[in-house]
Amino acid sequence: MSEQENVQIVEQVCIAFEQGNIAYLLATLAEDIEWYIVGSQKYIPLAGKYHGRDQIAQIFSKVGEYLELHQFQAQEFIAQGDRVAVFGHALGRVKPTNSSLEYDWVHVYTLYDGKIIKFREYLDTATMFAAFSSPETTSIKSEEYISASK
Repeated sequence: MSEQENVQIVEQVCIAFEQGNIAYLLATLAEDIEWYIVGSQKYIPLAGKYHGRDQIAQIFSKVGEYLELHQFQAQEFIAQGDRVAVFGHALGRVKPTNSSLEYDWVHVYTLYDGKIIKFREYLDTATMFAAFSSPETTSIKSEEYISASK
């Protein structure tokens, strides 16, 4: 597929997520998709490596459990070959801690034959850590967090 066709697919995926149409989003994924969200699950429950559509569906269930997003907006799309990078911004609240959350993000999609085969999300892990932290975890040493993120 062309770079323009790949961008159109990813644009539709971003719109589907913003509208809460997770069924459409899941239908664009390859069965054996690789999905990665930067960070440590110990401190950011949504972080980690996932494989396959079933695990990705579980992530979206967790998103609703942990986050109330007021804005999740894709702002810029850049394509090169079979990859599309998306730069965006999010605004919301972490439900368990009732903490405000605002951050910029970058998603990198790899497509093959019209399906997403890889997804990588990069974001400000320090902001996420702070928003997900409870009073018990805020005293944690930054070295422990950094080593857990590797």
